[in-house]
Order: sequence, then structure tokens, then C-alpha cells
Amino acid sequence: MVFSFSSHMFVLVAGTQLMTPERRKAVWAIYVWCRRTDELVDGPNSSYITPKALDRWEKRLEDLFEGRPYDMYDAALSDTASKFPIDIQPFRDMTEGMRLDLWKSRYRTFDELYLYCYYVAGTVGRMTVPVMRIAPDSKASAESVYNAALALGIANQLTNILRDVGEDSRRGRIYLPLDELAQAGLTEEDIFRGKVTDKWRRFMKGQIQRARLFFDEAEKGVMHLDSASRWPVLASLWLYRQILDAIEANDYNNFTKRAYVGKAKKFLSLPAAYARAALSP
Repeated sequence: MVFSFSSHMFVLVAGTQLMTPERRKAVWAIYVWCRRTDELVDGPNSSYITPKALDRWEKRLEDLFEGRPYDMYDAALSDTASKFPIDIQPFRDMTEGMRLDLWKSRYRTFDELYLYCYYVAGTVGRMTVPVMRIAPDSKASAESVYNAALALGIANQLTNILRDVGEDSRRGRIYLPLDELAQAGLTEEDIFRGKVTDKWRRFMKGQIQRARLFFDEAEKGVMHLDSASRWPVLASLWLYRQILDAIEANDYNNFTKRAYVGKAKKFLSLPAAYARAALSP
């Protein structure tokens, strides 16, 4: 389970058509780098990836930030780094998240899980806010907008985790706080058994509630982005949040049923998000 670049990133990237060509290219360059990084440990050749391979990938990252790209995709990000005030640290942090996935398959507490979510998803907010930009008429502090972008990444990743519990367990992985499982009277064996019980439903309700709180925090900050950036980000947020509704509709069976948002619901969300995004901060 690393960062999923499916629905919400697709909407975000597709929505860049509303942005200036320069900003559009920059978001695409960041997206492509994240996608390639994700593929290292979650792609077809992931079984061959070693910590040394990730070290080489990070060195390549440092080179492109210093104007020495290896290929045309690196060159696109190198160009973005020269035109926008993006920081290399969140890119390094994402690589660190990939290192975690090479050896870590359990998380004792939510603090541990939160750090993982930051590495593989929260970093995307820190990468893209300098390109999306804060609205000139916004009264919010830059720190609060960056925190909201971080919250969106955390919310998205928590949603991925809750959606993919069964899939991850079949790979021997549990991306849930073990101490909270224990408090709910659940064990690792219960996850591998994959049976929906009242204990599981209660546990899932709490996990979904927490993810929604992160989405709520994120939505407040989205309205302070530049007007051309608000719609794709808000649309992606609304679409991904609906996955939590789908888990509930499946009676919390995320062991054998995959929660997804239907095309009709996705389509209906877009104009509503556009109208909301048109409001001033």
C-alpha cells in the first residue's frame, strides 16, 4: 500500500486545464515524478527494488534539483524547480516513505501511521501548493494553507488504507493502528480472517470519522488557493471523500468488497465543486 494516484490525482491533473500553461506543466511534472516513485515499490518490478536502488533514486532527485536531469521526465521537474519555489524536502520525504514499505508492514500507533501517511501522501500537498499558489485576496496564513494541503494528503491515504484492508491483508500487511485494534477487541488474526462483526463495524466507524475530520480540515484550506487551482483540488477532495460513504454502504466489508464511487456520482460532483470553488476565500 503506497500512495494511490488514481481518482483524486486524475481529477487534479485533468483540472489543470483551467490553469496557466506554466502551472499546468509544473503540476504534471510533479505528478509524473510521484507516479514513477510510487511504481518503484508498488509496480511490476517492485520485488527487485532494494534500499540502494532508492538511494540512487534520491541522488537522481538531488541532481535534477541542481539542474542535472537524467531524462526528459527529470528535466520537466528540474524546469519546475527553477520556476517555482518548490522545496526538495517533501520529495525526499516521499522517497523515505517508499523505504518504509520495503520492510515495515505493521504500525503500532496512529502516530506511526500518520508519519507513514505524511511520507507517501501528505508530501504531495507540500510539493504542489507553491505551484497552485495561495489566492492574492486570502487572509489565511501560508502555514494554515500548507497544513490544509497536508491534511488532504493524510485524508486521502487514510481512505486508501480503509478501502484496501482486505487487499493489503492478503499481502501480509496491516496499515491500521494495532493499539486501536486491540482496544476494539480485535487482533491481527481477525483482519486476516476477514469477517465483518459488530466489533469491526464499531472500529471502522471510528476510523472513518477520523478520516472525515482530516477532509474537513483540508476543505477549509482549499478555499484559500488561487481561483484557478481551487476547482480541481476541491473536486478531488469531494470525490475521494465519497469512498468513505461507499465503505459504509458496503456494511464496512472492506475485506472482500472494494468501495468505489460510481461514474454518475463523480459526474454530479464536478459542477457542484466548480460552483463552490468559484466563491472567494
